[in-house]
Amino acid sequence: MKLYSTPGFSSLADHIAMLEAGIQFDLVKVDLETKQIEGGGRYMDINPAGYVPALMFDDGEVLTENVAILAWIADRAPELAPQGHLGRFRLLEMLSFLATEIHKRFPTYLSLPEEAREPTGQQIVHWFGFVAGRLERGYLFGETFMVADAYLFQLAWGAAQLGFALPEPLDEYIARIEQRPAVQAALHREGLA
Repeated sequence: MKLYSTPGFSSLADHIAMLEAGIQFDLVKVDLETKQIEGGGRYMDINPAGYVPALMFDDGEVLTENVAILAWIADRAPELAPQGHLGRFRLLEMLSFLATEIHKRFPTYLSLPEEAREPTGQQIVHWFGFVAGRLERGYLFGETFMVADAYLFQLAWGAAQLGFALPEPLDEYIARIEQRPAVQAALHREGLA
């Protein structure tokens, strides 16, 4: 199995979650500007949309999108997903929220001239504030790290790298999650630590 990834991008969430789940995989670096795969090959042949992540299974099937890949990981490692009759749907609800309300605003923010970024930046901070309210017990779903936390960590960590002033307790959340062995391993493997 291969995880196609670009260091520091949203694929970091999938990388972390796969390590947390103990899933064996090869990490394949993608240059998003050139759409080339490290070691040779065109990334557009793997994912015609041209962005990461993409998870290629041993049979050649490819799964894309953070929500889908993180849900797939959670199905294989139930300890990384909320339990109960609505657990799977609560996970999909949170992953979809992170993808649509926070993640998808970053490309818009980064593509704007610096003097025009403030309204989109305020929206990003607003939605981080909404999610921060869910962290009173430490993680998005209580006292246990789950795949959704890998996604929120990546988004908040990336926002902090861009200089966003994040609402509390996100600074503490980032620092705490960054110390997890799987997170340290992923950051090291991606050349970010």
